[in-house]
Amino acid sequence: MLTKTNAPSLENFWMPFTANRQFKAAPRLLASASGMYYTDTDGNQVLDGTAGLWCCNAGHGRKRITEAVERQISTMDFAPTFQMGHNVAFDFAEKLAAIAPGGPDAKLDRVFFTNSGSESVDTALKIAIAYQRAIGQGTRTMVLGREKGYHGVGFGGISV
Repeated sequence: MLTKTNAPSLENFWMPFTANRQFKAAPRLLASASGMYYTDTDGNQVLDGTAGLWCCNAGHGRKRITEAVERQISTMDFAPTFQMGHNVAFDFAEKLAAIAPGGPDAKLDRVFFTNSGSESVDTALKIAIAYQRAIGQGTRTMVLGREKGYHGVGFGGISV
């Protein structure tokens, strides 16, 4: 249980997409997660309806996933892919390309890894523009988006 003596300072963290003043007046703080539930600091279980904001779609605290992550981190926690590479990235790209929709005619056989949905949208915009230039259609720059659609938090995505 959260008390005044163990409560974190709420002043320094500017929370994204949050009414910060209202949150600070009545903070909802999460303490742990397991399966598809969070547990808050008062012991209440809260259904994680967004899969950890779309990054925990297999649930929280899955032993098999935790062990695989631990193995990889203990071997190599990070490796840049600018002008160099590592086997795990190439192996995973091959697996993703093999299950991409559309069959061999769709030519969905290239993978570009990003860190977030926002980065993915911005990267897709850059790839689309680069493709148009490569085929001699460099003046084609119009991008269509859905009205009231969410396209990320980067300038490319919000401009769509």
